[in-house]
Amino acid sequence: MFKGLGDMGDLSKMMEAAQQMQTKMAEMQDGLTRLSVTGEAGGGLVKATATAKGELTALDIDPSIFRSEDKEVVEDLILAAIKNAQRRATDKAAEEMARLTREMGLPADLKMPF
Repeated sequence: MFKGLGDMGDLSKMMEAAQQMQTKMAEMQDGLTRLSVTGEAGGGLVKATATAKGELTALDIDPSIFRSEDKEVVEDLILAAIKNAQRRATDKAAEEMARLTREMGLPADLKMPF
């Protein structure tokens, strides 16, 4: 393509690869907003749903746990479900990043700034 330019042809290939990677990263980040995970606590009595980016989108609480004497337990279960959903979101994002780096032939341990 760039005959006679020596290593400049390689630079062109590197720039093209970097642009492709940037596009794929943007697509992956956008995709994380559409993926959802659900965290549970209390054997499923409290469920928190979040995007793979960690944004809480829903909270489901079984009505059987609404007793005034159990207020602190319910609050703890809600927090536990939210934390579980956030952890799963982080794990899902890491899985997607690993998949993307694998598809692009990048080292598995490459740390991206996201």
